[in-house]
Amino acid sequence: MSNTGYFSYQLRTEIHCALGAIIRIPGLFDGLGAKRVLLLSDQGLVQAGIVDQLASIFDLDVGSCGPILAGVYTDIGPDAACETINDALLFARTNAIDSILAVGGGSVLDAAKGVKYALHHNLIDVRDAIQSGIKLESWPQAKPIPIPHIAVPTTAGTGAEATGVAVLYNEKLGLKGNILAPFIDADMAVLDANITCGLPSHITAATGMDALTHAIEATTSPIANHFSDAHAFMAAKLIMKRLPRAVHSGSDLEARADMLQASTMACNALSNALNAAPIHNCAHAFGSLYHIPHGDANAALLPIVMTEIPEFYVPQAERLALALDIDTKGKEGDALLTEVIEAIIRLQHDIGCASDFASHNIAVEDIDGIVAAIAADPAAIFYPIPPGAIMRIVKSAIGKR
Repeated sequence: MSNTGYFSYQLRTEIHCALGAIIRIPGLFDGLGAKRVLLLSDQGLVQAGIVDQLASIFDLDVGSCGPILAGVYTDIGPDAACETINDALLFARTNAIDSILAVGGGSVLDAAKGVKYALHHNLIDVRDAIQSGIKLESWPQAKPIPIPHIAVPTTAGTGAEATGVAVLYNEKLGLKGNILAPFIDADMAVLDANITCGLPSHITAATGMDALTHAIEATTSPIANHFSDAHAFMAAKLIMKRLPRAVHSGSDLEARADMLQASTMACNALSNALNAAPIHNCAHAFGSLYHIPHGDANAALLPIVMTEIPEFYVPQAERLALALDIDTKGKEGDALLTEVIEAIIRLQHDIGCASDFASHNIAVEDIDGIVAAIAADPAAIFYPIPPGAIMRIVKSAIGKR
């Protein structure tokens, strides 16, 4: 049941959603008072032509008094690695940047938040912010960050364009840390389905399963509320209907647009009901140890984790069924949870996602280390998975049942 006691809910980011909406970005920056914009992205999007496409929009304003594109940094690494964030931070300071345009998937969007936070707090090394694993700030103690910031997601998965959460990979510790702070989220997010049409089917599938995981973990959160339910339930319904279309017909603009909106809603729901997140707990550990892309990790782990800790999910089975549009009449408890898991597995198979990490050839000898990493992940603070369940999850995930 949704929490009807005290809770707070944040959606500070203004959403701009339309085909071709990226054309408005220079004007939006102008309204935010930006002068010198830094475009942050990655090499994959350089090769796909997306970076040049976004950069060229600023050329249309040549001769105006509006903001200029003062720098382009495209070496953001996977998992929002802190070293690349520190390099981008130096680049921003060298080029007198006063605003940020983040164009990419979750790694780029989270890296931009790391750059923004470090600039505001005069940090040289963003790792200083996550030394304890989680940096948690709240308003009004945390003050506004006067750095104009627009995010353009190129995948429909992480939803990081509209949340005050950044997941950063600390290479020195081999762990993913989190900054949870108001005002690190983008001022505006531009959801333009045209940008996602060139996304390969396997990435569309994995990132879509990431979004579904967000919706499910928001639904099962002990502090879910009616606001988070509204976004989580709607997101889950859209994903179940639209993700197969987006995967099998990549130019389906309706499916692409709906997936972008679902992704934003799902992550916003999760960030506002952030608590027990056992699927993400496991995905973070596998991602840190083996650099398995986050979407792929969640895609495989989603039904595995739900199967191995039924004591957590059975009480939420009816809510999960409602979110996934499954008929609940005459069904309850374990039987209903089984039907929910089977629906997720059917989707997993339909869109071609792997059901485990067997292709990564993870050795049986690694099992104890993986178990320890899951137990030590910051997400375990909210819900420590029982040790026996962790062992079962790991064995299933590496294909060594």
